[in-house]
Amino acid sequence: MNLKNAQLDVDNWIKEHGVRYFNELTNMAQLTEEVGEVARIIARRYGEQSEKESDKNKDLGEELADVVFVVLCLANQTGIDLQEAFDKKMDLKSNRDKDRHKNNEKLK
Repeated sequence: MNLKNAQLDVDNWIKEHGVRYFNELTNMAQLTEEVGEVARIIARRYGEQSEKESDKNKDLGEELADVVFVVLCLANQTGIDLQEAFDKKMDLKSNRDKDRHKNNEKLK
């Protein structure tokens, strides 16, 4: 997935179907809600909590996509080029952390 194109896709969808972006605070609350849905699935499906019957058909991929969608909305409405920001972050992590995890005894 190219983040630039994804941002454009979301922007086009908002203009065609969504009327306008929710404000940034509303989208932040929406993001928190979506992350909570991801956490619920993971806690019950992969963690120690039992999964409720009503949660067994929840699609983790769909919930993760909801998180990405809202992140892309926030990036668009705050003028962030997420592709550029992500590329910078990967460069930073690749240089700063190149040996950090290899040398972590907890991961062996």
